[in-house]
Amino acid sequence: MRVGFGYDLHRLSEGGKLILGGVEIDYRLGLVGHSDGDVLIHSIIDSLFGAFGQGDIGTHFPDNDPKYRGISSMVLLKETMGKIPGTVINIDSTIIAEEPRLSPYVSEMKRNISGIIGIDESSISIKATTNEGIGLIGGKKAIACYSVCLCNKEQQL
Repeated sequence: MRVGFGYDLHRLSEGGKLILGGVEIDYRLGLVGHSDGDVLIHSIIDSLFGAFGQGDIGTHFPDNDPKYRGISSMVLLKETMGKIPGTVINIDSTIIAEEPRLSPYVSEMKRNISGIIGIDESSISIKATTNEGIGLIGGKKAIACYSVCLCNKEQQL
């Protein structure tokens, strides 16, 4: 069994899209990033690579590589699944954002992630909380996410 932990944070800006868990959310601000800035998927990817001692998202998908400019983080998650030497048992994520309210989108996020990772939606937990008005997140200038995963490492024959 392997446990991995991931974290990501991106600034919010006018004119961009807010995409979390592969879901485009109607909101006046969007996440700024080299890819689509999906902090939920980025933190999950970091947790998966971490579980197997394979570095982080930047090691595998560097932000100075133009081929990742504007790419969907769901594509990166699919590529990640091809790189890890094991299977995912469950994922637990917490998104930290003052706005917008995310609960209406959680089911679709879980469905998107489940379809790529290949686990049942009941094995994916996505929660949202605020930062109580404190700091960059509390000031509605950023969104962050923490993720932890439990995995099985494939046996080498």
